[in-house]
Amino acid sequence: MDENLLNDVVAAALAAGADAAEAVSAERRALSITVRNGELEEVEREESRDLGLRVFIGQRQASVSGSDISAEARAKLVARCVAMARLAPEDPYAGLADPDRLARGPLADLDLYDPAEPLPEALEAKARIAEAAARAVPKVTNSDGGSASWSAGQWRMLTSAGFSGLHRASSFSLGASAIAGDEGGMETGYDGRAVRWQTDLPDAADIGAEAGRRAAGRLGARKIQSTTAPVIFENRLAASLIGPLIGAISGPSIARGTSFLKDKLGQPVFAKGIRITDDPHRLRGLGSSPFDDEGVANGPVSLIDDGVLTTWLLNTSSARQLGLKTTGHASRGLAGPPGVGPSNLTLQPGARTQAELMANAGAGLLVTSMFGPSLNGNTGDWSVGCSGFWFEGGEIAYPVNEITVAGNLIDIYTRLIPGSDLEIRGSFNAPSILIDALAIAGL
Repeated sequence: MDENLLNDVVAAALAAGADAAEAVSAERRALSITVRNGELEEVEREESRDLGLRVFIGQRQASVSGSDISAEARAKLVARCVAMARLAPEDPYAGLADPDRLARGPLADLDLYDPAEPLPEALEAKARIAEAAARAVPKVTNSDGGSASWSAGQWRMLTSAGFSGLHRASSFSLGASAIAGDEGGMETGYDGRAVRWQTDLPDAADIGAEAGRRAAGRLGARKIQSTTAPVIFENRLAASLIGPLIGAISGPSIARGTSFLKDKLGQPVFAKGIRITDDPHRLRGLGSSPFDDEGVANGPVSLIDDGVLTTWLLNTSSARQLGLKTTGHASRGLAGPPGVGPSNLTLQPGARTQAELMANAGAGLLVTSMFGPSLNGNTGDWSVGCSGFWFEGGEIAYPVNEITVAGNLIDIYTRLIPGSDLEIRGSFNAPSILIDALAIAGL
């Protein structure tokens, strides 16, 4: 949708009685191919075009969205949204972002859009190569499929405060899931990647082979006795340990007083030397954008600097509630009041490899799969189901499963040691992480 259409929608909302308004459009095209056991299993194609509107009447707000953008449908959308706003409860913090916080001038070119649209046959060929490589790994007995997909879209926003911005991005993904089996049972393994540019994808055969190796490597998994021991979270999932930090430092949580870090701003939360950054301007980043979802100027920031918590994550509403300024972390879908979220979050690496972390720890647990996390947001008490490998003498000894690790994140974060094996695989990345002692619940 072009800028003129959104401008017409905003103008119509103001003419209908709104004091302020913002219109958002989203267009998307996508294609996904799945193969299983060497046969084409599924082809999905999507084309969508949607329009969203949020209006303000005093301190009241309402939002609506729809996929029909005809003149008649737009008129009904505007009338419905304004009528809803008149009946909405007052919110003293509602409103568009302050004009002085908006992104102005030429927006950063983040190289997020690859114009090449792959043919279905090309995606199918990649999916077949990945799945075949997974099935070729010794002890792999079945397949959960190989898949390849592509999508491209754009998100445009225009407000009555004078902001207009366009964000275009593409995505290419490739993955495979393998099933290995022996007399002791079956195990699964997966590998996959998603990137902005097709040329950045790893080789399909390498992805499939890794999926097969991860499945076969888990055969013979044992249960272990409950204990307390060092735990290493491998880099593929280590960011999950940092995930609760984001909820704990988000403006809405702080404003509600429901965060285990609510009194920690400006204080050490991690050990000295630890740095966690958020960079919405990373080139080709999966979480990158030239402005936040309120049109606010954004940029790189250190959330944790030398172990110290430096900032909350704020959108306009939560910033006003706390008497602060938005940090450019508004996040939302097509319509509705924005929430808060990071862009490209990274725990910066340390000096030791995963092997050196294991050697330093001696004996303990290497976690390679996590599921069912539980968190008490007020206290930081945390637990998660997991599987992986027991190591002894700094070397892998045998696979383990059906275990739970638990602790309090306030304590865990102070003892967290990052490894050196940072690999940028998504919008939330971390190297392997060692915690010198965690409660492990097994038999």
